[in-house]
Amino acid sequence: MRLALCAVLAILGLAVPTFGQQGAPAAIPVGTVMAERKAINETFDFVGRVEAVNRVQIQARVKGFLEAVLFKEGDVVKEGDPLYRIEQGLFQAAVEQAQGALERSKSAKALSAIQLDRAEQLVKSQAGTVVARDQAKAADDGAAGTVLTDEANLQTAQINLGYTDIKSPISGKIGRTNITKGNVVGPETGPLTLVVSQDPMYVTFPVSQRDLLQAQKTRRGRDIKDVRILFSDGSTYDQLGTINFVDVTVDRATDTVTVRATMPNPKGVLIDGQFAQVKLESGTSEEKVLVPQAALIADQEGVYVFVVEDGKAAVKRVKPGGGSGPDVIIESGLSGGELIIVQGLQSVRPGMPVRASPLPPMVGRG
Repeated sequence: MRLALCAVLAILGLAVPTFGQQGAPAAIPVGTVMAERKAINETFDFVGRVEAVNRVQIQARVKGFLEAVLFKEGDVVKEGDPLYRIEQGLFQAAVEQAQGALERSKSAKALSAIQLDRAEQLVKSQAGTVVARDQAKAADDGAAGTVLTDEANLQTAQINLGYTDIKSPISGKIGRTNITKGNVVGPETGPLTLVVSQDPMYVTFPVSQRDLLQAQKTRRGRDIKDVRILFSDGSTYDQLGTINFVDVTVDRATDTVTVRATMPNPKGVLIDGQFAQVKLESGTSEEKVLVPQAALIADQEGVYVFVVEDGKAAVKRVKPGGGSGPDVIIESGLSGGELIIVQGLQSVRPGMPVRASPLPPMVGRG
């Protein structure tokens, strides 16, 4: 009867069912990486700003025509390098005039000293009067005062002449010039340019009062070993810094305390004013579970990863912590040793059969 039924169905063009041969779904190929347990240093993340240790606005201290600009914008200058020169003619003339006045006052002083000595000798021989001697003494004292005044005027004129050569007070990188040759400059002109020191640099960042109190309670803030900074493109700066200052007051507007670290800058990579992500690394290591960032999936219930259990994909809810290079620290949800699915996630569903292929470490975490 069954054969006859099949023959009839075949004649009518209908499909003949295959009894007892319905196959299981095919296993999906996936790339996996093992969840690792590693001893890592605890990290704390903040947002900071790079600041130059020394930052000087260059200004003119005397008024005159700007005769020359002696630097190239953006260059590195050394302390004492000439930057600008103001026309010196009037200032040189003022020095010579003060020198002439000083010579005259010195001559007058020499004459008054002779007259005083003569008056004293006449008093001793009773040929002169005390009044004449006192008058000579007053004249000599006045001449001495004039000499002091003229010496001070000469020194002032020489200082002003020196101000016509504007030099860099620090070593660092110089910015663009705000005034060009031929303009009149003076104290009221404002900054001519800016010089910022290059090595080392500071990075300052605000720490909330709550985080600071927590660090003090657990003593974590006392064993901070290194300071790292990350740039806006995600790259990590290749130098380590150290904390050198914690502010003594709390900012009332933000309820934060300013912390400052010193960062080496031998190649001039750090620029005054740029933003950076700051990572503080504790000197105390602790075992943590690490998984690649690419394995994390988020939904309305939180974050989870797919693991391979008995040849099938299973969901593990996890609580991620901070980052550690290309990996993420898992605070809870994994114990280490699990096979974490990293590649092929778009096709994976809970309970689906999978065929796991271990990935090289740099591929799975790249």
